[in-house]
Amino acid sequence: MPSITVNEQPHTFPDPFTVADLIRHLGKDAKTLAVEVNRAVVPRADHPARRLTDGDAVEVVTLVGGGAAATHEAPADKPLKVGKFTFRSRLFTGTGKYPSYELMQQCMDASGCEVTTVAVRRERLIDKDGKNILDHLDLKRLTILPNTAGCFSAEDAVRHARLARELLSGLENPGADWVKLECLADKRTLLPDPIDTLKATEQLVKDGFTVLVYTSDDPVLAKRIKEAGAASVMPAGSPIGSGQGILNPNNIRICLEYLKENDPDYPVIVDAGVGTASDVSAAMELGCDGVLLNTAVASAKDPLRMAWAMRYATDAGRLAYLAGRIPKRLYANASSPTEGIIASSGGK
Repeated sequence: MPSITVNEQPHTFPDPFTVADLIRHLGKDAKTLAVEVNRAVVPRADHPARRLTDGDAVEVVTLVGGGAAATHEAPADKPLKVGKFTFRSRLFTGTGKYPSYELMQQCMDASGCEVTTVAVRRERLIDKDGKNILDHLDLKRLTILPNTAGCFSAEDAVRHARLARELLSGLENPGADWVKLECLADKRTLLPDPIDTLKATEQLVKDGFTVLVYTSDDPVLAKRIKEAGAASVMPAGSPIGSGQGILNPNNIRICLEYLKENDPDYPVIVDAGVGTASDVSAAMELGCDGVLLNTAVASAKDPLRMAWAMRYATDAGRLAYLAGRIPKRLYANASSPTEGIIASSGGK
């Protein structure tokens, strides 16, 4: 009985014994294998005729990979909760800067958003042609988030929020009960005024609002705003409409650490500065719970395509965060398994 090695393991087989006999003995399908005898590949058509003799060294190889088979749907994720509100989409959009309400509506549909912001000012509710923006918002699908955009004091912001509640209370839409608070410091930077923002937050919480607060990426201020009763803190990635993306990811990380300590489901939503889809993914991969954007879609060369891109980027970033990225390494780490490798003399 000839003695041969198969993948470096000694075996004895009856004589005569062919490559085809060996494959049948192993219980394998020849179509999924490649066979080498004494370092010479044996074509599949020659398997029945190629006899194995004493001392032969046989390598039987197949293809390997990692991971489970692909599924048709992404793994389930818990919904986003902000106060009493619950949403599947983690992308919030704005309504400004579109050349037409029709395009705005198309982009919202493409983005998959379930929340959109509307500023409480006459020039933003009624356009020059006398069209009301609310006529172009699907209130059965969208929750309106009134926005105090353009306010430069706590008093003005509170006043706008109260007007918004009165305006939206007549609609069959739950948006009257919450507000996105913006209290800006100046018209040049549109950065939030930290003192008046905190003051307005405290007042609106007393008034019974669910308050989502636009703020800087200062972790200490973010913590104070949460302690004042804000339902969500919304740190800026970069200045409003700048398209610079996430300028200070380290501060965002610290904000997340502060805000989610002992409260991991507290919603932190990046607001402002997004320029393209990769910025959205970057924010989500940090662990943010959502992204609010407007200019990046409305002012894109092709807003509709960008709306789709933002939709996919939000999902991709969230999935990547939940999956957990691999650690960064200085040197290479082979992705193919080292077990079962065909012996060779190369490599150091």
